[in-house]
Amino acid sequence: MIEGRNEASASSNDPGGTPTGGVYEWFQRGMRLLEEGSPAAAAAILEHAARAEPDSRSIREGLARAQFNSKRYDEAAGSFRWIVDANPAEDYAYFGLGLSLWRSGDLEGAQEPLAVAVAMRPDLRHYVSALKQVRATLRARRA
Repeated sequence: MIEGRNEASASSNDPGGTPTGGVYEWFQRGMRLLEEGSPAAAAAILEHAARAEPDSRSIREGLARAQFNSKRYDEAAGSFRWIVDANPAEDYAYFGLGLSLWRSGDLEGAQEPLAVAVAMRPDLRHYVSALKQVRATLRARRA
């Protein structure tokens, strides 16, 4: 079935707020909403998916991105931290964790995950740039 825009944002058929469809459909709908610029709606659906499939890294990453883009930085940090704990080889999760901590005001805490992301992927300029900005801000605050 191809879902139209209105169907994709419909969240529930029952009064409890559970989205219609299965977990994979929730994930697809949430990612589509995120891509379309509706991170809060995406986060709501992806939270259901994460509760149903708590060990899914893909769902957690989508949820973390949606939380971050909804300016829910503390929650995003928790979701990215879950990914890092589950798979320490995920450079993007370290980057997301660092950015989330930075945006929540924890520059000291942001430094380490950003440094790990840069160590894993020194070729990604946005990783390097974020780390440099955090370190420069910390130096300026200390001066």
